[in-house]
Amino acid sequence: MQSPADPGLPHTRARAVHWLATAAAVAAVAAVAALVQPEGATARPGDPLPQATGGPDPRTVDYPLECGPHGAAVTHSAQVDLDGDGRTETVAAVRCDAGGGTPPHGLYLLTARADGAVAVAETLVDPAEGMIVEELTAGDGELRAVLLAYSSPDVPRSHPDLHGEATWNWRDGRLVVDQAAPPAPPFPT
Repeated sequence: MQSPADPGLPHTRARAVHWLATAAAVAAVAAVAALVQPEGATARPGDPLPQATGGPDPRTVDYPLECGPHGAAVTHSAQVDLDGDGRTETVAAVRCDAGGGTPPHGLYLLTARADGAVAVAETLVDPAEGMIVEELTAGDGELRAVLLAYSSPDVPRSHPDLHGEATWNWRDGRLVVDQAAPPAPPFPT
């Protein structure tokens, strides 16, 4: 048994030289990690974040949402040239900015009008459908949304039990949904 005055075995005592060696090793690893980058990486520390360009700003739109005293919150947005006309459209997932709960989203296609104003060109998911946009991605002329919903009014609003995806593409002069999301049953309000 070790007495309180006995400092223990010599190899279990940390000395200043041990701490200095550990700090030097950690600094060396951090320096190497800062210099080594994946092939093709172009960003450097201190470079500004890339800014989305070309599409309408989703924060400047009056959305067709009834939020009472709460404003609307844009939770997701993506920019893509869906119709191939060389102009970028913006798709925005918007919900009421309520203090609690999980309000349903509306998913809107935004375009810039000739006078420069931004307008809702089409509603892709109506908030009345009761769905929540979990993820929104766009690329190569396609839009994809991961949507959540509730199978009944008894399902806790914190745990949506329906999950699905919807994809939209431009065909024959219009936006067409290629894969339908899970239907959210209309509940009495």
